[in-house]
Amino acid sequence: MKKIQILGTGCPKCKKLAELAETAANELGIQYELEKVTNLNDIMDFGVMVTPALVVDGVVKVAGKVPNVEDIKKMLS
Repeated sequence: MKKIQILGTGCPKCKKLAELAETAANELGIQYELEKVTNLNDIMDFGVMVTPALVVDGVVKVAGKVPNVEDIKKMLS
């Protein structure tokens, strides 16, 4: 099971990234757990200074932008 984390304070871009990550995971047919990390100290613990960010299994895959579903699929594979 993949652990997908969305780092962000809940802004529209953060919500969009969460939606796209769910779509990508569902289209790939993988089992996943989605967690939204909104605490700034927790976000900074990942070394992320700009949100939104996508973390897969503890590894920051992208920060500061919202990639498209196809790009997210590659990050999840």
